[in-house]
Amino acid sequence: MRIISPSYEILDMPDGQAVLTRIELAGRTCYKSEDRITPDSAKSFAKRLLDSGHHSVIEHVNITVRFVCDRGVSHELVRHRLASYSQESTRYVNYSQGKFGHEIIVIKPLFWPEDSPEYKEWVLAMERAEKSYMELIGLGASPEQARSVLPNSLKSEIVMTCNIREWRHVLDLRCSKVAHPQMRELMLPLLNEFHERLPVLFDDIFEKYRA
Repeated sequence: MRIISPSYEILDMPDGQAVLTRIELAGRTCYKSEDRITPDSAKSFAKRLLDSGHHSVIEHVNITVRFVCDRGVSHELVRHRLASYSQESTRYVNYSQGKFGHEIIVIKPLFWPEDSPEYKEWVLAMERAEKSYMELIGLGASPEQARSVLPNSLKSEIVMTCNIREWRHVLDLRCSKVAHPQMRELMLPLLNEFHERLPVLFDDIFEKYRA
């Protein structure tokens, strides 16, 4: 068994200025004011769109992110409907095979110190789950049958694509203090990177949740 920390990787995000330029072109199409486009106008135009609530215009840009998280977090992620997902399948992945190291990978819970009784009990539970899974496979069970004993902490890789409007919605919900701690562990750093790489579009949410 291997224990890892959660992580994310942005797979596809257009350059920040290119995003603003596309948003401005789309937005000005509504009013046929393309003649007002200048080399410096996109940023202020995008800000006015957000301030006025015309968020449909920012749906013209998609961002794709790959998350490595536990199954509990992935189950919460897929509740966001205006998005596309591709997730590691426990029906078809056989963790007893050599290419998976003959082991399961689990996500370390951030809320228990490693020297705490709770963490030690969690480790024992993960080891028991792995042992049961491998024994079921050895008895002839298929991966889709043996997965019944896999824990919620099992590592899951999930690729998520949605437009900027939906990312704003996701981050505003999942960075909140009432969100699950393991969700916030992923989403707060992601919000910081979105804020750095995409001028204007995440400023308000970043200010809301900055440490």
